[in-house]
Amino acid sequence: MLNTKEIMDIIPHRQPFLLVDRIEEMEVGKRAVGIKCVSYNEPFFAGHFPDQPVMPGVLIIEAMAQVGAVSLLSDDKYKGKTPLFGGIKNAKFRRKVVPGDVLRMEVEMTRVRGPLGIGEGKAYVDGELCAQAELVFAIQ
Repeated sequence: MLNTKEIMDIIPHRQPFLLVDRIEEMEVGKRAVGIKCVSYNEPFFAGHFPDQPVMPGVLIIEAMAQVGAVSLLSDDKYKGKTPLFGGIKNAKFRRKVVPGDVLRMEVEMTRVRGPLGIGEGKAYVDGELCAQAELVFAIQ
C-alpha cells in the first residue's frame, strides 16, 4: 500500500489536483487500485454545485488516470516522467459521487508500447460502478 507522500514521490500531481489518497494494490506497469476519500472540503464543490455537491465526471476520469500513472511511473523506465492524456474513449457515468463517498478506482493497462498505451479504468462507490473509461496516455 502507498500513502499520499509515497504517491507524490511517483507522480508529479499536487494539491489541489492530486486526486488519489492511497494505492491499495499494484502490479508495477500493469494495474493498480487506488482510493480517493471525497470530502465536502474539495475545492470543486464550491461551484459544482453549491446546493447539491457532485464530483465532476472529468475529475473522476482524472483520478483514474492518476491511479494508472502511479503504476506506470513506478516502473524504472518511466521514473521521473510526466503522464499525459492522449484521449478518453467510451466514458460512462452511472452514479453521482458526493461528499462522504469513498471512490475506489481500478486501472488495468491493456496495451503499452514504449511511451504510449491504453488503460481500462473503472470507479466504484460501495461496490457500485459509478464511472468507466478507456484511457489513452503518453509518457513524456
